[in-house]
Amino acid sequence: MMLRLAFGSLMARALTVGMTILAIALSVALFLGVEKVRTGAKASFADTISGTDLIVGARSGSVQLLLYSVFRIGNATNNVTWDSYQDIASRPEVDWIVPISLGDSHRQFRVMGTTGAFFERYKYRSGQSLAVADGALMDDVFDTVIGADVAATLGYRVGSPIVVAHGLASFVEHDNQPFRVSGILAKTGTPVDRTVIVSLEAIEAIHVDWQSGAAIPGQSTSPDTIRQMKLEPKAVTAALVGVKSRLKVFALQRAINEYPREPLLAILPGVALQELWQIVGIAETALIAVSGMVVVTALIGMMATIFSSLNERRREMAIFRAMGARPRVVLGLLIVEAAMMAAFGAALGLGVLYIALFVAQPLMDAAFGLWLPIDPPSLRELWVLACVVGAGVIVSIVPALRAYRMSLADGMMVRI
Repeated sequence: MMLRLAFGSLMARALTVGMTILAIALSVALFLGVEKVRTGAKASFADTISGTDLIVGARSGSVQLLLYSVFRIGNATNNVTWDSYQDIASRPEVDWIVPISLGDSHRQFRVMGTTGAFFERYKYRSGQSLAVADGALMDDVFDTVIGADVAATLGYRVGSPIVVAHGLASFVEHDNQPFRVSGILAKTGTPVDRTVIVSLEAIEAIHVDWQSGAAIPGQSTSPDTIRQMKLEPKAVTAALVGVKSRLKVFALQRAINEYPREPLLAILPGVALQELWQIVGIAETALIAVSGMVVVTALIGMMATIFSSLNERRREMAIFRAMGARPRVVLGLLIVEAAMMAAFGAALGLGVLYIALFVAQPLMDAAFGLWLPIDPPSLRELWVLACVVGAGVIVSIVPALRAYRMSLADGMMVRI
C-alpha cells in the first residue's frame, strides 16, 4: 500500500522527480566510472609487462628503473656493462634474458635496441605476445620495427626511411646511417606502441663514428662497411630476466643487488608497481573524494526538492489525515519516496555507466592504451549503490519530520 502511494505521488510530480533521479544517476555513474578508470589504470599498468621475473639495471631507485625500462619515462643514471650482462645471463638460475638499450630517439619517440628474444619473451595483458601487423622483424642491421602509434602518428609504412637522432632532445641526427621500416607491430596498448625498435648491433652501428658522446669530425663510415664489422655492444641500459624456478627469484635478486663488479639493481616488476601506486595514491584519493562529493551534492539536491514540495503538498497531506492516516504514515511516505528516487537513480546510473563503458572502451584503448574491463558489478560497487540508497533515506528524514509536524498541525486545525 505504502509503495503504491509513494509511486503514485512520484508520478504526479514526474518532471521534478525525473530531474532529481537524473542528477543522482549521473553522479553515481561518475563515481563508479572513476572507480572503473582507477582499477583499469592499475590493471593496464600491471599488464604492461607480464611473465618477467626481474628487471636489472644500474643502481638507482626501483620506481625509476621500472619507469625508464618499461614505460620509457625518464633516463637511466648509468648503464650495465656488457661483461656484467653476460655474467648474469650465464648464471644457472636464469632461464632467459633480454637486453634493452635506450638513449636515442626519433621525432620524440624512444628508440630501443634489443635482440630478437624481445619479441618472443615480452608479454602483456596476462601473457599476450607481440604480433607483427605488417611486414616482418628486423633482418638487416639497419632495419627497424615500429610500434602502432609511431606508424599512425608519423604516417610510416613498411619501407619508409627513418633517421635516428642522438639523445632525447638533440638536433644531431645519425643521417649517414638511415634505417628502413621492416615491420609494424599490432596495437598493444603498452609503451611498445610508442617505440622504435632496432637491434643492439644497430645501436653500435650508428655510433661507429662517435666518441665520448660526440661525432668524430670528418669521419663517416659507409653502411656497407659497418655491416662487415663486429658490432658487439659495450653496455646496455637494462635487462628483462626470467628465472627457471620462482623459488630462486629472491636469491638471484640478492646476488645481483650485491654484485661486486659494479653497482646493480634488480627489482620485481609487481613490487615496483605497488610502490608507484603508493606515490600516486594521494591523487587517487582526491579524485575519489571529488566524485563522492558529486554524489553528496545530488542527494542534497534531492533533499532540497523534497523541502520545496512540502508547501505544495500540504493539501495532499491534509487529505491523508482526513482519511484517517496517522502522522507516521506521512513520515514513512516521504522516506519511501526518497528511497525510491535514490534506488531509481542508482540503477539508472549503473546503466549509464555500462553504456559509457561500451562506447569508451575501444576509444580509451586506442588513444591511451587504457583497457577498461566490462565486468558485472563487483561487491564493492553494489555496496556503493546500497550506500546511495541508504544516504537517500537519511537525507529525507529532515524534510519528512517537517512534513510530520505540518500534518499534526493540519490535523489539529481540522478538529477545531
